[in-house]
Amino acid sequence: MAEDAMTRTETDSLGSLEIPAHAYWGIHTARALENFPISLRPISVYRDLVVGLAMVKQASARANREIGVLDDERAGLIDEACQRIIDGEFHDQFVVGVVQGGAGTSTNMNANEVITNVALEIAGRPKGDYAYLSPIDHTNRSQSTNDVYPTAIKVGLGLDLRTLLEELDLLRQSFLAKAHEFHDILKVGRTQLQDAVPMTLGQEFHGFATTLGEDYHRLKENAYLLCEVNMGATAIGTGITTHPDYAAAVIRHLREISGLDLETAEDLVESTSDTGAFMSFSSSLKRNAIKLSKISNDLRLLSSGPQAGFGEINLPARQAGSSIMPGKVNPVIPEVVNQVAFAVAGADLTVTMAVEGGQLQLNAFEPIIAHSIFQSITWMRRGMRTLRINCVDGITANRERLGAMVGSSVGVVTALTPYIGYAASAALAKAALLTGRNVGDLVVEAGLMSREDVDKQLSPARLSGLEAITQAIPIHSAAEDVI
Repeated sequence: MAEDAMTRTETDSLGSLEIPAHAYWGIHTARALENFPISLRPISVYRDLVVGLAMVKQASARANREIGVLDDERAGLIDEACQRIIDGEFHDQFVVGVVQGGAGTSTNMNANEVITNVALEIAGRPKGDYAYLSPIDHTNRSQSTNDVYPTAIKVGLGLDLRTLLEELDLLRQSFLAKAHEFHDILKVGRTQLQDAVPMTLGQEFHGFATTLGEDYHRLKENAYLLCEVNMGATAIGTGITTHPDYAAAVIRHLREISGLDLETAEDLVESTSDTGAFMSFSSSLKRNAIKLSKISNDLRLLSSGPQAGFGEINLPARQAGSSIMPGKVNPVIPEVVNQVAFAVAGADLTVTMAVEGGQLQLNAFEPIIAHSIFQSITWMRRGMRTLRINCVDGITANRERLGAMVGSSVGVVTALTPYIGYAASAALAKAALLTGRNVGDLVVEAGLMSREDVDKQLSPARLSGLEAITQAIPIHSAAEDVI
């Protein structure tokens, strides 16, 4: 079988096909390329899925050698080939589409063929020399798509989650830095888009950081669902074709290779048919995405204007905002994060429907589950990074505008209700709105409080709640006296 030939011939149970001589994939992959021109997106777009596949195959080779069902030479070749893939080589050979029929069989066979041909190359043998090293009899020994594929997905997601959590924490720290920078800037808080009571801009940004911190912990908690795998289940969970010691050996090696806290499911039949763990994990991703979208909504509102909107903060200008309106700049970074959240929410619904659609001993729809969750993690990681670098880190506050709005806001009267009562406060608020006058001045003029007491209670520390109110002065009962 000459390596300088343009093609090589490979045969399966359906017949023979010509395979490009340079390709590390083989006939099963070729058939998948013909059958599934759907997403036009190869599995290699999800690097950690490819790494997860290689880790599973490497653990299997080591387990098979340990229990004596695979000889040292072949196991060693498979092991070395897998390590090279884990290290980042040959990912371009994982070419089957992420959306495919067959419950992931095409992905498993793509991995088997690439690993086998890399191993053959290491051994100095031509690609396709399957009489010496077979993708099925050796690389896939003791395995089935039905345990390899879901396990590889879980390993890949576990690896991918690490980088997502890193970006999430960096974004949280970015909001914390802004909270510190804005700690002394008073502003008007709002409920239902109407003026409420004063707070600091720092408190608002600290709230963003806190909610992201909560999601960090929720994602880590839900990640444990991915740690239960069904390696050793083979076709439907009965372990047919495997050595009795294989399941224990393969999970031990896979834990060591991946660094993940994996464990074998107690009921392999249940674990092979149930994909509920993917639904729960997808739901936690959606929660994080929706909260990111809410924060992005707030950033767009707070920066709206700059003249006829809130205009409280300035987002970094990233690009021209209009082909017709000169000088217009739009909040494009929060907008793209909003769209990521919409996509994640849609992907979560896809996962939910795919989980429900499983039948009997296997869920055939794991490819769309894998694609949906890996896309969500990938887009969220990139979205958080661009939000941090291209938006949050460069936000500035419009101090003068914020100060002016607080000074003229009737919402500050809420701080005086412990001293002059709700009715009097409501009357003062109405008077301030009608006249446009300062609330504090009206209180002093009505003889309800001294200037010293008013200034104390309307200080930034008191208005923002940073300094607790320890006592009250007698409440004035006649609201009509202040008008």
